[in-house]
Amino acid sequence: MKMSKQATEEYIARTRQRYICMTKRAGKSHVLDSFCDTTGYERKYAIKLLNNIKSGNRKNRAGRKPKYDETVKEVILEIWKMSDQLCSKLLVTVIEVYLESYKRNISSVSTEVSKKVLEISPATIDRLLKPNRVNTSKWRRRIGKSSTKLKKSVPIRVGPWNVDRPGWLEADGVAHCGGSMAGDFIWSVSYTDIYSCWTEARATWNRSSDAVKASTDKLKIELPFKIEGLDVDNGPEFLNWSLYKYCQEEKIEFTRSRPYQKNDNAHIEQRNWTHVRQLLGNDRFEDPCMVDMINDLYANDWSLFKNLYCPTMKLISKERIGSKYKKKFEQPKTPCQRLLDSEHVSDNQKQRLRNMLKNTDPYKLRNNIEIKLKKIFNYEQKTIQRRAS
Repeated sequence: MKMSKQATEEYIARTRQRYICMTKRAGKSHVLDSFCDTTGYERKYAIKLLNNIKSGNRKNRAGRKPKYDETVKEVILEIWKMSDQLCSKLLVTVIEVYLESYKRNISSVSTEVSKKVLEISPATIDRLLKPNRVNTSKWRRRIGKSSTKLKKSVPIRVGPWNVDRPGWLEADGVAHCGGSMAGDFIWSVSYTDIYSCWTEARATWNRSSDAVKASTDKLKIELPFKIEGLDVDNGPEFLNWSLYKYCQEEKIEFTRSRPYQKNDNAHIEQRNWTHVRQLLGNDRFEDPCMVDMINDLYANDWSLFKNLYCPTMKLISKERIGSKYKKKFEQPKTPCQRLLDSEHVSDNQKQRLRNMLKNTDPYKLRNNIEIKLKKIFNYEQKTIQRRAS
């Protein structure tokens, strides 16, 4: 006959007193056997019940004490936010730089905490940050059309890049249309260097051919290396006669990807997400006055932050084994580090990069980015309200 809840609780309380008072293992085992026979409980559960171990009680839980306490977690969380939420494998490669910035700008850190932060593994970072991560949805954009005659004049580049120096760029455009391609709005034009992963973005109004050409020409002067080649998709912002003739005049190799094969431009497609969408989101920007505001953010704080302080991983090899691929990646480095290590970058440009590192701070750059973003989105809201009224 099954005992009532009250009777069971009374029986557990009496048996617990007998069980705790037993000093010998045989006596405890005898009490436990009798208890399991009477209640029908599983033996391990009965032991926890008689020892008064409650589920979720950290003090009574077996195992060693956690190494990384709330103080370490707080520092890691702030560094992760400061780094624009880098993945753990990239964050550990530059965590020392961000820790020094944290000490200068946010709070002092004890020697013990500093040691733990510098020793932390990527897996532990993932575990500590798991409650703070959020899932994001993908963003799909529309592909434009270009002249058929021009397409025949521009060769198609297919396959992996085999470059040993900076200067070979992939480029693409991102529409800030808010989900509707109707009307006029701002576009972001982004460029990424295959060798170093140095990435730049510029805002243009309506992705006109002259605006994209002007952005490319200005970028040629600002980049710390010479542009050797430019690979684009089949969108009209790049695949136009104006840019085609410009590349011929500047002796820049001009190529394009296959239509509807976005993986041909996998490098810049990835940067469209990490350098544009994650920064500005999917809102619609339909005021031309915002172009200068966005370019001020892109060309200054955002470019320095991403290229000087955000490491990336580059694929070394990819081997197919059965139905799976085995990939090997090089040690994560920032785009700036790759350029400093390259023998194809001039000494003057390397000194320029060193001065950038010396005169900037990731925490201050991140603060400036937040201030400028707030200004951009406040202006956008005012524009929406003005047009609605």
